[in-house]
Order: sequence, then structure tokens, then C-alpha cells
Amino acid sequence: MELSNLRPAEGSKHKANFRKGRGHGSGNGKTAGYGHKGQKARSGAPRPGFEGGQMPLYRRLPKRGFTNRNRVDYAELNVSRLNIFEDGAVVDVQTLLDKKVIKDVLGGIKILGRGELNKKLTVKANAFSESAKQKIEACGGTCEVI
Repeated sequence: MELSNLRPAEGSKHKANFRKGRGHGSGNGKTAGYGHKGQKARSGAPRPGFEGGQMPLYRRLPKRGFTNRNRVDYAELNVSRLNIFEDGAVVDVQTLLDKKVIKDVLGGIKILGRGELNKKLTVKANAFSESAKQKIEACGGTCEVI
């Protein structure tokens, strides 16, 4: 079975042209599935989230801070994780994905400075912390911002 083969169970879907409220012989006449009286049986039923005049949940909860729409989420990686590469290797997004050092690239990759590095590497990433850049260059490697 694949996603392209999925279908609803036989008989679970109604026809699009089904006419509600057209007599009891149709199986959905009289109240047309809305039951007897009450607010939800009438026209102009309240919008979703309406709590009958009680202060709604979205207004009861405190609003704090804000979300920056332009924020870039980096996949973060410490320099100690780069020791798995051979001396003189070029480390870029594809090699990190191939070696399964990172699972996915969010908005890019940022190299952070925790740990020690003992290999000379050419590291290509979207961003570097100052300490990471110092540790990579101290080993004779280079940092390239892509």
C-alpha cells in the first residue's frame, strides 16, 4: 500500500449531491441531522472557539514576547564532532549528511566551539562562532562561509 493508493472505506463517503432536510423518506429529513431546538439547531450558530459568552481561552491566556518571522534556525554542530573526518578533508553540508553527523539542514549549519579539534579541515558552513573559528584555524584549517 502506498499513499497514492489510499481510498476511503467502501460506503463511508456520502455523495456530494446529497440533499438534507427533504422528507423522512430520504433518511435525513425533518431536523436534517441537527436534532431538536437548541443553539446549534438554529441558523447563525456561533463561530468555532465561542464559549457561550465566557471569556474565551485565547483571551484568557497571557500574551508574552513575540516571534521574529525572519529568524534563521541553524543546525548547530560543535567542533568536537568534526574529529570523525580525515586530516585535510573538506567538510560541507553534504559530507555532514552522508556521515550522519546531522539529520537535516534547517536554515543552514552553524559551527560552535565546544570541545577540541585535532585535525586540519576545510569547513564550509553558513555561520561560525568566534571560538570555533579560532580552534579550526589553530589546527591549520580554514573556515569558509557559504
